[in-house]
Formats: sequence, structure tokens, C-alpha cells
Amino acid sequence: MDPVWLFWCAMIILAPLLLMGISSTFKFHFKVFSYCVLCLILSALAVPVCLWKSGGRSVENMMVIRAFVRTMKYVFGLRFEVKGLENFQLDGPCVIISNHQSILDMMGLMEILPERCVQIAKKELLFAGSVGMVTYLGGVIYINRKRTSDAKTVMAEVARAMIDDNLKVWVYPEGTRNNSGDFLPFKKGAFHLALQAKVPIIPVVYSSFSSFYNREKNLFTGGKIKVEILPKIDISGLKEEDVSKLTERCYNEMRQIFFRLSDKPFNPSNKSMAD
Repeated sequence: MDPVWLFWCAMIILAPLLLMGISSTFKFHFKVFSYCVLCLILSALAVPVCLWKSGGRSVENMMVIRAFVRTMKYVFGLRFEVKGLENFQLDGPCVIISNHQSILDMMGLMEILPERCVQIAKKELLFAGSVGMVTYLGGVIYINRKRTSDAKTVMAEVARAMIDDNLKVWVYPEGTRNNSGDFLPFKKGAFHLALQAKVPIIPVVYSSFSSFYNREKNLFTGGKIKVEILPKIDISGLKEEDVSKLTERCYNEMRQIFFRLSDKPFNPSNKSMAD
């Protein structure tokens, strides 16, 4: 091989390594970029497996996706300590709710994802290349968050699908990523869904990522994530007018556990629901 080409190949490989040692900002953004590229690669590899396994869109493909995504924790040095997996052992459908912190949530979700479980995600994900394709094949439910009427219609359809297809549905009630080290107020959609479908709610709490992932500090290292799956909340007997109290109950319980798992002092909040 031409020495010039050898030189440039070496520079392409070594330059990022050198810059990562010099600049924390470059290191952070390079790792985020690498994370996104790996997501695209693994998704592209999972697509033909999903098509071979199920022939198209099916919740059964989520187990294929889970197998691929779970390998990522070794690349990024993440460890999971999980408590309460037995609480996922339900015969029927349910709504699973959890806190939403960063792009790393996908690894946390796939680490414990139960069978016959799909997520509710923003519609834009559908157009994210191979990631969009594989989430479509996995049965992810897309919502246009800019059009509230569509979201309500989708929730009604989801409630029917949960019963007809025996599905568990995973929702992030905060509605957006939040790596502040605390919770955002919960939106009520997940709780209305549970009441419409007449299914229990299972809260899941992940400890704070802020000690190893923080955009403001350009921090992205390895670390341990504690996960606690709480017992199901039976909503039988509750009505629409009870949604606010149910939302507040889940918010307060999950937030208190979040601070415990994160080894932080608990600070009571006076706002549990989004306006």
C-alpha cells in the first residue's frame, strides 16, 4: 500500500483518540456520535432477523431488538443492578411507566424489557433510518405530540390493542428526556390509558445517570445503573376523576425511590403534574 495512504489511514484512526485525550468536549460528542452510529448498525443487523423471524411488524420482534441492544452496555461500560423483575410476571396486559433521562434510556429499557411489551414514542423516530425501521418492525406505537387530538385517538386505539393482543405498553410520563437529577412533572396520558384499558400500572425507576452522563459537563463514562421494578398498582374501581390523584401518587413514590437509588437526599416537590 502507498505510504501516503497508510499515513492518512493512521491519522483517521489516531486523531480521534488523541483528541479524546485532550478535549473533554470532543470526547463527549465523539462518544455520543459513536453511540448513534452503533444504534444504526445494530438496527440494520436486526432488521433482516426480524423479517426472517416474524415476516413483518410484530411485538415478538422486540425480543430480537432486545438481544442486539443488550450488547451495547459492554461497549460503553454500563452495569445494571436490577431489583423486582418478578413484578413483570403478569398474565395480562399492563401499562409500564418509568423516568426518562437521556439517550441511554434505550439500553436501560432493553435490559429489562418483558415479553409482549411495546413502547410509545414520538412519530419522528419512524424516520430515523434503520432505527426507525426496526422499531416499526417491533411494533412501537408512534404519536404526533404536536397534535393532541391524534394522541388521544392513538391512546384509545392502544387501549383496545392492549386487550386484543395482550400487550404491555411502556410509557415515559415525563414526556421528554430529563437529565437534571430530578423528575419533571408527569403528564396524565399513561394514567388515562390504564383506566381506558382497565389494566394495572407497573412503575419502574432508574437511578440518576448524572454521575457518568451529563451533557452540561461533557461527561460520558461507564457506570452502574440501579433499577427497581415496583409492584403493580391495581386501578380497578378508579374513575377518570381519580387520574390526578393516581398521577400524583405514582410521581411521589417513584421520585422518592429515584433519590434513594441515586444515593441523594430526598427533597419533597410541590408539583407532580404538568399543566
